[in-house]
Amino acid sequence: MRILGLDSSGLVAGVALVEDSLLIGEYTTDYKKTHSQTLLPMLDELKRMVELDLHTIDAIAVAAGPGSFTGLRIGSATAKGLGLALDIPVAAVPTVDALAYNLYGAGGLICPLMDARRGQVYTGIYTFAEGKLQILKEQCAMAVEELAEELGRLAEKRGQEIIFLGDGVPVYREKMQEILHVPHYFAPASCNRQRAACVAVLGEEYARAGRLMSADVFAPEYLRLSQAERERMEADEAHRELMRAGITR
Repeated sequence: MRILGLDSSGLVAGVALVEDSLLIGEYTTDYKKTHSQTLLPMLDELKRMVELDLHTIDAIAVAAGPGSFTGLRIGSATAKGLGLALDIPVAAVPTVDALAYNLYGAGGLICPLMDARRGQVYTGIYTFAEGKLQILKEQCAMAVEELAEELGRLAEKRGQEIIFLGDGVPVYREKMQEILHVPHYFAPASCNRQRAACVAVLGEEYARAGRLMSADVFAPEYLRLSQAERERMEADEAHRELMRAGITR
């Protein structure tokens, strides 16, 4: 089984090829360019380096959100385009699940942090048991303070340390250290960002479990409205308040 993994959900862009649980190739970059400039060229380079015939791929695994709205749209469009052109299905892998998979086998609580702005993070709480990723809290958007309090209670109850990773760590590291009074650590640079390989590996699990969908129905999961949508709703609500007060513009 050949799975092509794509991830452009955060600051990092990556592509990877997994075949029968073996990582054949991976290309990752996190450097000052938009994913629209990097994702397809990386895929082309991976294809050339491993002499990949795209028609031999069984499914495309893509980081399906949450994350950067623009990044998710680029990854989604790429996955849908390839899936439709090659007539193969898509595995929609939750971004935060794939990020947690970076720390496969870790003994503590794994807490990915993706900066969602406005004092919030995209996050979830995970652990590994018997070699399987266990989801203790499904991916969601929540306030950093609320997450820290929940993590502290859970860590004390389970007697486990907490391991953080993700692009939200540099933003909220001091806040977490200030609030948390249980053992906690931060993953090193080698495993603290999104990897397309993790998306591909989970995509292979999805494929074996029959959790695939046709490319034409796949859509990313944003979890929140975009900033433009939020601002429009706020403006609409302000206008309705004015109207209720008898003030027109």
